[in-house]
Amino acid sequence: MGEPDEVWVERIFDLSPYRVTQKLMDIAGPQCRFMHCLPAFHDLKTETGLKTYEKFGIDCMEVEDAVFEGPQSIVFDEAENRMHTIKAVMAATL
Repeated sequence: MGEPDEVWVERIFDLSPYRVTQKLMDIAGPQCRFMHCLPAFHDLKTETGLKTYEKFGIDCMEVEDAVFEGPQSIVFDEAENRMHTIKAVMAATL
């Protein structure tokens, strides 16, 4: 295994064809919903997102901002439901 930066570069370029883009969502159709378990690097507002852009010229990693913030995204509903599920599991095991 290489240096951390080498692994990072390899991973970014190996996974870039699997990025969720608006074009992919358009092909999937209006019934399609985007879900993500978070955190998601979809813009340049995070330190990691900005660092990746500065180093590799990539403005998003796994999902485009247009998809993440778009009308087909249910990311935050999913995160809220996950929180309630975790709380229920914790309550059941106490």
